[in-house]
Amino acid sequence: MSLLSTKGMYGLSAMYELSLIKTDKPTQIKEISAKAGIPQNYLEQLLVVLRRAELVTSVRGAHGGYFLARKANDILVKDIFIALEGNLNIVESKVDNPVLNLFYKESNDKLKNIFNISLSELHEYQDKLREQLDYSI
Repeated sequence: MSLLSTKGMYGLSAMYELSLIKTDKPTQIKEISAKAGIPQNYLEQLLVVLRRAELVTSVRGAHGGYFLARKANDILVKDIFIALEGNLNIVESKVDNPVLNLFYKESNDKLKNIFNISLSELHEYQDKLREQLDYSI
C-alpha cells in the first residue's frame, strides 16, 4: 500500500528541481520535465494544480515558464503533497473504537510531521547521499 501516488512524487520532484535553479529567468516545462524525469503532458497538469495552490507562479510567452512562488525554505513538502494528493491521512474516517481512533489520529499527526520539512531542507539529503556514496566506494 502506497500513501503517495505518482502525482505527489512527480510534483515534489518538479518542485525540487525548481528549487535548485538559481536564475531570475522562468524555467520552461520541457526543462523541468527532462531534469525530473516527468512526462511533459503530466507535468503541465501538475503545475496547474501547484499554481492554484500558490506554490509556483508562471510567466506566459516564448520565454515563459515557472518559478517557485516563495523561497524554497518557505515551501513545505507537506504543502506540495496536500495540494496534489488532498489531505494527508492514513485514515480519513472514525471507527467505533476510541482506542483505534486515538491511534489513527496520532498516526496522521506523525505522518504530517514527517513531511513538515522545507524544499531547501531536501538539500541535506544530497549531502547524505554523497556520504553514502563515499562510504560504499
